[in-house]
Amino acid sequence: MMNEFFEANKELWDAKVDIHKDSEFYNVKGFIEGKETLDPIEIEEVGDVTGKSLLHLQCHFGLDTMSWARRGAKAVGVDFSGEAIKLACALAERTGLRTKFIESNIYDLPEYLDEQFDIVFTSEGAIMWLNDLEKWAEIISQFLKPGGFFYIREFHPFGYMFDNECEEPVLKVRYPYFHGKEPMGYISENTYSDPAKKMEPKTAYEWNHSISRIINALTRVGLRIEFFNEFPFTTFQDLPFMIKNPDGRYVLPDSMVEIPWLFSLKASKPYPHTH
Repeated sequence: MMNEFFEANKELWDAKVDIHKDSEFYNVKGFIEGKETLDPIEIEEVGDVTGKSLLHLQCHFGLDTMSWARRGAKAVGVDFSGEAIKLACALAERTGLRTKFIESNIYDLPEYLDEQFDIVFTSEGAIMWLNDLEKWAEIISQFLKPGGFFYIREFHPFGYMFDNECEEPVLKVRYPYFHGKEPMGYISENTYSDPAKKMEPKTAYEWNHSISRIINALTRVGLRIEFFNEFPFTTFQDLPFMIKNPDGRYVLPDSMVEIPWLFSLKASKPYPHTH
């Protein structure tokens, strides 16, 4: 059954590429001309990548992967959408950036890649498409060099609990924080980059992973948490009444309490003990 969920999500993301590539949100033209796509938080927290090898899991069509290459990394991007990888390869060729792209579900990645990296990187909107975080963490550890680190900046699972169709400025709990093995399925007819544009309806399947589940999956494979940060803003208008602040972040109105919408985490892989 899991394969059916993944196949449905793959179809969905293949369809999204067509809209995303022409959207203002992704601004592909701006990227080709040298515009930065990485978030300032990522740039600061990941640090200097000059001369480092970097593996970007669930990279979509690779703008962030290539942005790390622009900053001096030897970057590899992985995504399960064939359409996204096709576009990523075309953009890498056009920009001349030193990147390699692989079409693969991350669980199957060991079949296509056999090397280790200084950095394994994941950015927002990624892990909700994965059912098994224990296996996810094993894959991360497998591809990390000892002394290397994993970094993720992702939507906070707490934010997924609220009714995103509620127009009044009220935080109305609608979805569970703790998720079972079965995904939440829904029909998707548009995409975040351009909500007004309709696409052929597709079924999407998502899993909400609690913070404890994320941290425990990583520590179970021996990774050491270096930091865990939470932020009271996000990059999308998750709720209809969120407002855009001067930094371009979406926040709740001033009259409401602050809650976490994003988190970031860095976890390092220790060197093996020598006796």
